[in-house]
Amino acid sequence: MRQRIRTAAVAGLFIVPLVVGACSGSSSNDAGADRDCITDFDADTDYFPDKSTITDASGLAIDYHKSYQVVTVKEPSPGAAPASYVLVRCGAPAPKLDGALADAPAVQIPIRTMYSGSTTHLPAMVALDAADTVTGVSSADYVSTPEIRSRIDAGKVKQYADGGVPNVERVIAAHPDVLVSDGYEDASLPKLQRAGITVLSDADWLENGPLGRAEWIKFFAALTGREKKAAEVFGQVKRDYNAVTAKVANAPETSVLLGGVENGAWTMAAGGSYFGRIVRDARGQYPWAGDQSTGSAHLSIESVIDRSRNADAWLLSDMTVNSLPELYRQDERYRVFARPAKRAWNSTKAVSETGGNDYFERGVLRPDLVLGDVAAILHPDMFPGHDFTFYRHLPAE
Repeated sequence: MRQRIRTAAVAGLFIVPLVVGACSGSSSNDAGADRDCITDFDADTDYFPDKSTITDASGLAIDYHKSYQVVTVKEPSPGAAPASYVLVRCGAPAPKLDGALADAPAVQIPIRTMYSGSTTHLPAMVALDAADTVTGVSSADYVSTPEIRSRIDAGKVKQYADGGVPNVERVIAAHPDVLVSDGYEDASLPKLQRAGITVLSDADWLENGPLGRAEWIKFFAALTGREKKAAEVFGQVKRDYNAVTAKVANAPETSVLLGGVENGAWTMAAGGSYFGRIVRDARGQYPWAGDQSTGSAHLSIESVIDRSRNADAWLLSDMTVNSLPELYRQDERYRVFARPAKRAWNSTKAVSETGGNDYFERGVLRPDLVLGDVAAILHPDMFPGHDFTFYRHLPAE
């Protein structure tokens, strides 16, 4: 699950000078709140009384030191070497580092301005009470988060990319404290680096576990100094997710058809993928659940007809259809799946007027809500009156 607006990825370590002791802000007159900078540095003081502990995310590590922390993204883009970032409390002297960290990007925290390369970042920033730190987005149309939409409408958040490609001059002119990319390579990255723009990679989408992906809120907490708030938010998400899992733990498995035809092949989540795990935790079963690969399975429609035409329910996603007639107009072969079509649901309930789908935005931070919807679809008797957040039933007319 991801609705990402491509920007730039960090494939390794790069050098960005650290300005020590300064607490100056961005050129924006609507930057986040003034930083609580250190004014009388004491080398023996721990300036991080609230520390994040990573429990579910496999691709993120945070190590604390008294006046700085080291955030390591273990795979900043597919196949890339780990990247580490040194986050220094503003007002503290630059730490003396060696080895790979000597050349690691350095950031004064808490940041006051952030350009976001993916809509999935935005709910985390809002949950951390740091919405006013977001001053740029790659594509404004795809933003669903109300707090950021209102800032876009007020002119406080600017679009910095054209057709998904960053406008280098626009970013350089704004000079945000950081640009958090979406974990993809982009030719504009070297230009931004050379201009002194600090680019950090958020690789939450490479996590296969729903809770692991949600825990990347702690990445943004490290940038904003909101570790305590992140622990509260993620702790509640994890409790709610596990509560749904426990509720359906002894329910009989429901056979489910996933996905649909894309580019001539039937595409569905593999058993080891993010959504495959959601289905498993909701006590859903499908013939390819045993495929523990982490991406999508691409199958012949004949094989899906053979093995899933009599499934009890059908879960679609990322398809712009809101009724069965619309679905059949896309491909008449869907009519073969008459049984699962009676309980066909699509994750299009929360699509904005400009085309942003909150399922791919807030759903990343709130897998408990996604799981709740899927569990209610597969076991309706156990969730009477469920208020669906992301899914809508596809009517026959």
